[in-house]
Amino acid sequence: MTLTCSEIVALVVLAVIGIRILLRVGLLVWKKLIAPSFGLGVDLRTQGKWALITGATGGIGKAYSEQLAAKGLDVVLVARNPSALQELASEIKQRYDVQVRTIEADLSEGEPTFAKIAKATEDLEVGVVVNNAGASYEHPELFTELPVENILAILKVNVTAMTGVTKVFLPKMFERRKGVLINISSMLAYVPSPYLSVYGASKAFVKKLSFDLAAEAEPRGVTVQCVCPGIVATKMTKIKKSSWMAPTPEKYVEASLKTVGIEECTTGYLTHYLLASFIQGLNCVCEKGTIWLISRTMCNLRARGLKRSARKMAKGEKDSVVTE
Repeated sequence: MTLTCSEIVALVVLAVIGIRILLRVGLLVWKKLIAPSFGLGVDLRTQGKWALITGATGGIGKAYSEQLAAKGLDVVLVARNPSALQELASEIKQRYDVQVRTIEADLSEGEPTFAKIAKATEDLEVGVVVNNAGASYEHPELFTELPVENILAILKVNVTAMTGVTKVFLPKMFERRKGVLINISSMLAYVPSPYLSVYGASKAFVKKLSFDLAAEAEPRGVTVQCVCPGIVATKMTKIKKSSWMAPTPEKYVEASLKTVGIEECTTGYLTHYLLASFIQGLNCVCEKGTIWLISRTMCNLRARGLKRSARKMAKGEKDSVVTE
């Protein structure tokens, strides 16, 4: 049977589409399953002797601090709480037999803090930097009801501090032509986040800056990765019990570190990727429905948060931003 010209063209188009789908699926399987499982990412020990972690004393930051030390890297811990810093430093020294330096710093203070960090690390070869410190809402809230000081605190930590710390260390990595910069964003950077609008927008900045810095850094031998977690059982999320969807910080960071050098932007955890893909797919099918569903969920969380706030006010306490 002889095919017509239009039938041949249709078959060619279908073949091209099929090949493209197979390539995309193959690449996805490689990035999400095969390469991380076989340890094909960057060997962090080759990037420099020291790793620096901001927001190092709790949640994801603490897990990064411990797991980088477990890999044999000496660590610089940056956080606000001096007692928590000393406790974690002693624990890491005893458990992993590495050098530890601590920098007590409030990253919301801007340039003086960045200068302090630069001064304290000027004699170190910092090969890995984890910009983990972040600030979020006490609970989901209308933008119009969010105090100005809370908005500024979120922007200072999530945007200014991340950018400032990056500016301290990335030029040195470029000079050495090696290094890894990991910026912690959020899944809310690319899915709808009503009632967490300022937080979501600040994390979208982290994602965008990281994406563009990665393009600048790659030809210079430096790896820049943006990590966009979903829900992790930390103080910031107020989830005390871990689950398949909300892993412990330790389990999350263990999975995330395997993706360094494999994915420029990652959720860091397979179930978080599946959730983000579901939300994005739902958003493509019915944007208004997705917004309604997320808004309803946030309103329920807001109602619970307002009750907690009322109890705090009755005790003479005050709501503030949640930091890590």
